[in-house]
Amino acid sequence: MASFVLLLKEFEDNEKVVYRFGPNEQVMGKIELNKEKETIQEIEPVQNANNESKFYFKRAAQRLARCLYNEGGHFPERTTFES
Repeated sequence: MASFVLLLKEFEDNEKVVYRFGPNEQVMGKIELNKEKETIQEIEPVQNANNESKFYFKRAAQRLARCLYNEGGHFPERTTFES
C-alpha cells in the first residue's frame, strides 16, 4: 500500500531549510535540513492516532536528501511524493 507524504517549505536561507511534513495539511510535523553540516533533524513530530511519526520523518528526510544531492540543492515550495 502506497502512502503520500506532503512537504511545505516554511523557511530557507544559505544555512538551512525548514519544511512542515506529514500525510496532509492538517496533520504535520516539522523537519530541518542543515545545508552546511548536511544533517537532518525532526523539530516537531507528526501527531497522529496511528503513531506513524517516524514513518513520515524518514520519508521526508529521504526527499530532502534527494533535493540536496540529486537536484543540485533546489528545494521546492511544495512537494508531494508517493512512498
